[in-house]
Amino acid sequence: MNSSDIEKIVRQVLESMGSPKSAPKAAAGVPATSRVAMLTQKERFDIQEYPIPELGDDDILVKVEGCGVCGTDAHEFKRDPFSLIPVVLGHEGTGEIVKMGKNVTKDSAGKPLNVGDKVVTCMIFKDNPDITMYDLNKQNVGGADVYGLLPDDDKHLNGWFADYILVRGGSTVFNVSDLDLDSRILIEPCAVLIHAVERAKTTGILRFNSKVAVQGCGPIGLICIAVLRTMGIENIVAIDGEAKRLEFAKLMGATETVNFKEHKGIDALTEAVKNAFGGYLADFAFQCTGSPVAHANIYKFIRNGGGLCELGFFINGGDATINPHFDICSKEITTVGSWVYTLRDYATTFDFLKRAKGIGIPLEKLITHKYPLDKINEALQTNLKMEGLKIAIVNE
Repeated sequence: MNSSDIEKIVRQVLESMGSPKSAPKAAAGVPATSRVAMLTQKERFDIQEYPIPELGDDDILVKVEGCGVCGTDAHEFKRDPFSLIPVVLGHEGTGEIVKMGKNVTKDSAGKPLNVGDKVVTCMIFKDNPDITMYDLNKQNVGGADVYGLLPDDDKHLNGWFADYILVRGGSTVFNVSDLDLDSRILIEPCAVLIHAVERAKTTGILRFNSKVAVQGCGPIGLICIAVLRTMGIENIVAIDGEAKRLEFAKLMGATETVNFKEHKGIDALTEAVKNAFGGYLADFAFQCTGSPVAHANIYKFIRNGGGLCELGFFINGGDATINPHFDICSKEITTVGSWVYTLRDYATTFDFLKRAKGIGIPLEKLITHKYPLDKINEALQTNLKMEGLKIAIVNE
């Protein structure tokens, strides 16, 4: 046995013992390349394959298990409003660590990280003193970089619509091994609603016994209802124009529903909402659509001295026409806006998901369609047609 053989044996023993001097940790069977779904033009993803790059000391290689399709993905797919093409989309993703740089030992909340752990990412830090883990409530992450919305570069593994994603040093990453795959896919959209409800609570109006209206029963509105119900709020009226979505609203915790298509004019619709609350207007309302008309209508559903959280406009949806005197001033409505989330909201979401499951809210039913990566164009078209609720890309 020569010296090189001895060195090899020693190195293998050190690696098996987890020595800090061992080489970067890796799972067996990591391939040399990864497929990605590259958006190459409007309404077209192409499956492309790239080498998996060498990891830096602070990097993590994650094997993607699944990723939800967000409305933002659908907007980028259809119109490229952010001028990102070519781009690998997907920011509602989760997967398993298969390789780690030697400096990686814990996640952004201080929880240990190891190969085999299930993780999600939140954001990539920029040189911005207002976005820091040391003051998690200071600013929402709307101005930060996010995987799945990064321009293509020489790494290519920039989004969760892929087989593997390269999580670079300086990113936020959370160990969520105690959550099942469906729950992990829903973390990002649920964080949006955790943030919205926290914003609503700053008004001092939202309480356990509040009568709450939720307008819009897409995935965001339905998760809003689930968050409210998990908080202990029991008097929730859901408003939408689709009967199937209103049925889901009941599953998420709504006590009554109103189909706006069954009522002609804002006065009749307002009366229907009032009747659903037993003859009262809402104490607080959440506006979860991207419709300016819906925004204009919702003031009518709120009592004098009530509150409103607007979170439906993730992109420019156009102008809304309201009467400031009747809609805001004379009623003394307290209004807050909400957009994305803070890092603390992201961490809080993990506990919300566990609590929702504990009280029997079937959040997993929101994921109505699952597609493999090579069917991603079909998945996005399904989203655009508003068929189902939450669409997800799930790798075998």
